[in-house]
Amino acid sequence: MEAIEAGHEIDKVFIQYGLKGDLMTDAKRLIQKHNIPIQEVPIEKLNNISRKNHQGVIAFVSPVTYGNIENIVADLFDRGEVHQLLFLDGVTDVRNFGAICRSAECMGVHAVIVPDKGSAQINEEAIKTSSGALYNIPVCRVKSINATVQFLQQSGIQVVACSEKSRMHLSEVNFTVPTCFIMGSEEKGIGPDVLKKADYIARIPMTGKTSSLNVSVAAGIILYEAVRQRSANTVSS
Repeated sequence: MEAIEAGHEIDKVFIQYGLKGDLMTDAKRLIQKHNIPIQEVPIEKLNNISRKNHQGVIAFVSPVTYGNIENIVADLFDRGEVHQLLFLDGVTDVRNFGAICRSAECMGVHAVIVPDKGSAQINEEAIKTSSGALYNIPVCRVKSINATVQFLQQSGIQVVACSEKSRMHLSEVNFTVPTCFIMGSEEKGIGPDVLKKADYIARIPMTGKTSSLNVSVAAGIILYEAVRQRSANTVSS
């Protein structure tokens, strides 16, 4: 509770099943007030994480400061920059997450958006895999993927879902306008509700027998296409 009130970024909180009392009620209220993901777990899970006197609660302090997507979108409009955002829907593998953020930062992405539940934890391994890029690119946690997609579209930002099931090739989409790319997990892909809301669904054209790419590799290819188009547009104008 002191860490939260002191302004530390908390990634998530585990609380032991069945804990009651005024202090626990106050703690839960404070955690929810700050929109921190909270999960009730067996005491065995807490003991596996730490043998110290955890008192039934363990918080994971994030090594990065989370950004606010609404503020970032508004700031980019004020600066006259063409938005380039990346939304990761259900990417839980820490190494993939770190590698994607590394590519995103190198390719000029302004922010990475993740759901507050069901996303990779930003820990030392994620930082290492990103080669420190996570210190240089804002990561924004959001409660609702659908509501965030709607907000982006209402703000004039096109939403492009990336799926190998689409018939539209990546190069057919205009990436010189404000864009948010959505990448899904390798296991489940992008959620069906998000696919319905997307302005475009595009795929990377492939000629080999393997049907899909690693999500971090796919993200790098997609972001490069955006950089290629924007660079060509700058030269021609």
